[in-house]
Amino acid sequence: MDTASLADLAVDIAREAGDLARRRREEGVAIAATKSAIADIVTEADREVELLIRARLDAARPGDGFLGEESGAERSGAEITWVVDPIDGTVNYAYGSPHYAVSIAAVTGEPDARTWTALVGVVHQPVTGETFHAVRGEGAWLGDRRLHVGEVGEAGGLVATGFGYDPATHAGDLARVAAVMPLARDLRRAGAASLDLAYVAAGRLDGYFERGLHPWDHAAGGLLVEEAGGVVTGAPDGRPGREMTVAAGAVLHARIVEALGL
Repeated sequence: MDTASLADLAVDIAREAGDLARRRREEGVAIAATKSAIADIVTEADREVELLIRARLDAARPGDGFLGEESGAERSGAEITWVVDPIDGTVNYAYGSPHYAVSIAAVTGEPDARTWTALVGVVHQPVTGETFHAVRGEGAWLGDRRLHVGEVGEAGGLVATGFGYDPATHAGDLARVAAVMPLARDLRRAGAASLDLAYVAAGRLDGYFERGLHPWDHAAGGLLVEEAGGVVTGAPDGRPGREMTVAAGAVLHARIVEALGL
């Protein structure tokens, strides 16, 4: 398996997709639909960017599997499946906040986060132009700088989280924040899971936890954290999932897991 070629392809496509997303944002955003809740939106740009990514992948690697936030799963039986979030942080994007990203991962096997193994992960932030990438066994990188998770001192860790779109989940989300805050120097809630995970890998955050993530939210960013020396687990079954995702360096990760009762 030539993982370096997979990574180069993912980086090139993510940057092209990011350029398209940025141009469409400058032209003005059209809301196409809502998803799980009225606050959970999808823009026309989400769909257009995913179509571009899929077309480029089909041209370069016909027959590979695909799992996209906007178009769902295509089970091909191929060795590689691409897991794509075309614009992670759509609400930020719609409001003009620069904190959004294109996330692309290449995983082995069927598009099932409970069983796959991520080989390549790329998170590209169009506004800053930063491209985080990781290859299994070869580290996590921002350009030519190798990334390492941070070490937490006596003041505690800088921790990020997120909240669900359904108001019925907010009380539980706030209770989890209260449980983790004694471990934290401070809390961040920026609204793009892939970037939160990339920032943990880069040491810009010390830890991250969130309930309700989909596979495309954590596929690329989770590998970034692991290859930067961190730990990524969750629930159900100890894997990142809908019930919980936790990412941090080993010491803080263990403390967050204990605080959350996982």
